[in-house]
Amino acid sequence: MAALSGRLWRRPGEALGRTAAGAVRAQELAERLRAKRSEEEEEEKKKKKQQQQQQQQQQQEVAAEPARRRARELAALQRVHPNVLAKALRQRAVYQDEEVVVLNKPYGLPVHGGPGVKNCIADVLPILAKMLVNMKAEPLHLCHRLDKETTGVMVLARNKEAADRIRLLFKTRQVEKIYWAISVGSPDPAEGIVEIPMVEREVQSHQPHFKMTLAPNYRMSPEDGKVLKIRKNRNAESAVTQYRVLASSSACSLLELQPITGVKHQLRVHLAYGLGCPILGDHKYSHWSKLAPQKLPEITLKRLKLQQSKSRHLPLHLHAYRLSLPLGTSGSKRIDLVCEPPSFFHRTLRKLELDIAKE
Repeated sequence: MAALSGRLWRRPGEALGRTAAGAVRAQELAERLRAKRSEEEEEEKKKKKQQQQQQQQQQQEVAAEPARRRARELAALQRVHPNVLAKALRQRAVYQDEEVVVLNKPYGLPVHGGPGVKNCIADVLPILAKMLVNMKAEPLHLCHRLDKETTGVMVLARNKEAADRIRLLFKTRQVEKIYWAISVGSPDPAEGIVEIPMVEREVQSHQPHFKMTLAPNYRMSPEDGKVLKIRKNRNAESAVTQYRVLASSSACSLLELQPITGVKHQLRVHLAYGLGCPILGDHKYSHWSKLAPQKLPEITLKRLKLQQSKSRHLPLHLHAYRLSLPLGTSGSKRIDLVCEPPSFFHRTLRKLELDIAKE
């Protein structure tokens, strides 16, 4: 018993030392746990703060970039199922008879397919014909084309014979076309005719690309200011545009345009390079040597409630407003078709205070 008692016996000092050491270790462990918990709480606070900042940033972006949101909405038809697109086009039919179907073409929808094009009008013409008539209907035929970004009157023929007749009317300039456009700046004089040939050229820049441009037959001599005739570009096409200012405000104008000829991008080039008044939202023809967002005057940005850095989201404000053409085999029946501009066009008119009613 004595030996056993001897093994269990400890000196009082030794026991106290061990107890004190254990207390220190326990205190260190507690401090480490508290520090870890504090770090975790701090990390959690940081995450919550980041989430709040992200939410605020997203809300600010949504509030500050209505132009980008509207641009996405305008491009929505490019991503839908062909049946959905055909249904949307059927709802935009403004006139029908035994020869033609007339649509109010939406913004951002290509007429023909191509690289990167998911949906186009040409691809859904058979579906559209069946929706308009019946399942045995012959596919509709394209009679002319509008640019992807152009809205307004578009004529489709119910059969090939009618399509050929209407295409000939366009080719022989028997179709009267009236466009509306909002321009940056105001042409001087307020009405007139631009008659300058056009040609397509490659632009040498950090992003080489092709653009239509002017190919005038005359130029002014820098020495004496005399008008000199230039050798005609054999690739240039004759281009004639009649224009008239309907209203002006906020450093912009509402123009009525009548293309006498039908050259690619004619209205856009004649306005931008001929009159020095590019169409609002025309980022391609607002510059020559580069591809960049359109630069807008301060008053225009203020009225549109838009930052210059967001101007790239502005859509092209060019609308095929009215079209008049003779129909029937003898051309005795003439129809006059009018399509109202889209809501974004009207919204811009209101913001810029371009009051058509006064004119």
